[in-house]
Amino acid sequence: MELVKSAKTNLRVNLKKKLSLMTASEISEQSKVITNKLISHPVYKSSNRVSIYLSMDSEVQTHSIVKNIFLSGKICFIPKYNTSEMCMVKIRSFDELNSLPKTKWNISQPADDDVREDALTTGGLDLMIVPGLGFTTDGKRLGRGKGYYDRCIAEYEKKYPLNNMKTIGLAFSEQICDDIPINQHDSLIDFIICP
Repeated sequence: MELVKSAKTNLRVNLKKKLSLMTASEISEQSKVITNKLISHPVYKSSNRVSIYLSMDSEVQTHSIVKNIFLSGKICFIPKYNTSEMCMVKIRSFDELNSLPKTKWNISQPADDDVREDALTTGGLDLMIVPGLGFTTDGKRLGRGKGYYDRCIAEYEKKYPLNNMKTIGLAFSEQICDDIPINQHDSLIDFIICP
């Protein structure tokens, strides 16, 4: 267990270093390619209830994906974090998203007293689009170490075992790893989309 933990810590440091060397135009170009691949993916096309992370500067940019979710008439859910958990809450429009307050990570999310539909309690999700620091082509994912997505995916799979929610990870070429150490709490991702 400790070995896995320290291997993950070292890998996080290396991946953060790689990401910090990417220019804004490299991030933008790769994000465009990834967005086009995602919106033409059969799983995305057939999904109605979709959750999408709102990107930080060093992540695959999701602005255009959020727009596409609304344009294609899908139902959009975004993460709402507190200190120990994350839920996926519904947003009704792109304008509404832009009016949300920002967290300390400069990510939009509803305020604590803003009560919204939670996908977990209202039918689940067809697709969860997940961020990560690193991915392998066979679905291993390295997050930022807080376990939000692993716990969230596990909750959905437990509550909706027959729903068959799919997960897609979005990754720059720099984030694809040969291997990632995992433990029993780590969820495997169904599809990885990279340039």
